[in-house]
Amino acid sequence: MIELKHISKVFPTADGDLQALTDVTLTVNDGDVYGIVGMSGAGKSTLVRCINLLERPTSGQVLIDGADLCAMGEKELIRTRRSISMIFQQFNLLMQRTCLKNITFPMEIAGVRGEAARKRALELLDVVGLPDKADAYPAQLSGGQKQRVAIARALASDPKVLLCDEATSALDPKTTRDILRLIKDINRRLGITVVVITHEMAVVEEICTHVAILDHGRVMETGTVEEVFSNPKTEAGRRLVYPDRVVIDQFPAANVVRIAFNGGSSYEPLIASLAIDCGVKVNILGADTRNIDGKAFGTMLLGLPADPAEAAKAAAYIKSQPDVTMEEVRDYHG
Repeated sequence: MIELKHISKVFPTADGDLQALTDVTLTVNDGDVYGIVGMSGAGKSTLVRCINLLERPTSGQVLIDGADLCAMGEKELIRTRRSISMIFQQFNLLMQRTCLKNITFPMEIAGVRGEAARKRALELLDVVGLPDKADAYPAQLSGGQKQRVAIARALASDPKVLLCDEATSALDPKTTRDILRLIKDINRRLGITVVVITHEMAVVEEICTHVAILDHGRVMETGTVEEVFSNPKTEAGRRLVYPDRVVIDQFPAANVVRIAFNGGSSYEPLIASLAIDCGVKVNILGADTRNIDGKAFGTMLLGLPADPAEAAKAAAYIKSQPDVTMEEVRDYHG
């Protein structure tokens, strides 16, 4: 378990102190894939570097399985850090070493050398899907292949925790999906806790079980991905979860309701069923919905019929649906 308790980080600058993090408290349970998401400058990378004390917090505690890293001596901290590996946006591979020797490097530092290190490195190349790249150099690899080697290197110390700092930001969409699937598979197969730092909600949707939204160095809200995506409670959360409301139609409407999908089936059958079962047609004024693990989340604005009886019939039908909530939107102007 990772526990961050009241973490603050201040950087001194020529123009005065810069408050990068303020009173951050988070708990990441064993086996979680925990996303920390926010806009640029939110403090995400500083926070992830505080987890392994690459950045030492100005105040607060970083506990791994109950042991406070901030209170450790140098030797104990080095030992503890071996259980926390990290992958980066720019891969950070050693260009003069082959893929195999990049992976054996952390083992050599830990005192594992020779055939034992080579055998383990070959196993890890197989785990990340590059069994034929042992003798290749990083310059001969694509971006996705470099990140796979970096993941294999991160696994070489048999970590309990894998920190991913914008690990897919430099990759194209298809390669990003492939790398995220690999990380998710590693989490499932090896039981490694994963902390994902990202500014992309699509990354959170793809692999995370829990998420914290960071804004200007503060945690605004936390919860399971389903909880936060179905009902973001803060303005920072709404900006990230619903960055672009998809406008389908724009015109003045009197009977406007907002429906929220909270993990049920897709929203499309609801609208179709409303017309088929009730004989009531509604206008879709706007929508921002997404599918996470086959479940629908997000919101939709509907214009109900002007006739009060028809509107009431539609509202009653919507309210009767599982995993759907509805509220009236007053003074809608498109």
